[in-house]
Parts: sequence; structure tokens; C-alpha cells
Amino acid sequence: MILVFHIIIALISLMQTGYVFFRPSDSGLKVSYALVIFTLISGFGLVLSKPANMTQACVTGLIYLGFVSFGVVSARYRLAKAKINP
Repeated sequence: MILVFHIIIALISLMQTGYVFFRPSDSGLKVSYALVIFTLISGFGLVLSKPANMTQACVTGLIYLGFVSFGVVSARYRLAKAKINP
């Protein structure tokens, strides 16, 4: 059950980050942050429950975190730029 929750949250997080990248907003960024935190928490839970697959899980998690971090940082930059130059 936690695996299904983890996958759904991660996919929603990627979609939300893509949306916020193209339409940056403070509330959208907060939702993205929350989804990333929920994904990381559920990922840690999965690694603790099944430590045999830890290497694969960590590599996949780092790739996910890289994509989402790039999207969120870019969205924050674009939002700050839009606030300065209305």
C-alpha cells in the first residue's frame, strides 16, 4: 500500500512541479514542497521496510529529486523575476 501511495505522490509531484515551472506562484510552490516532502518520507519508509533494494531506490530517488529540485528552483527564480518586473 505504501508503494502505491509513494508512486502516486511522486507522479503528482512531477506534474505539479511542471505546472509551477510554467505558471509560477507562491501557493503552487508550497504544494510542490509538500509533495516532495511526502514523497521523501514515503521513500524512506519503503527503504526501511525493504532494505535489499536500497541502492536502486536511492539512485531513482536522487534522479527524481534532481528533476524536481531543478523545476522548483527554476520556478522560484521565475516567480521572483516576475515580482520584480511586473
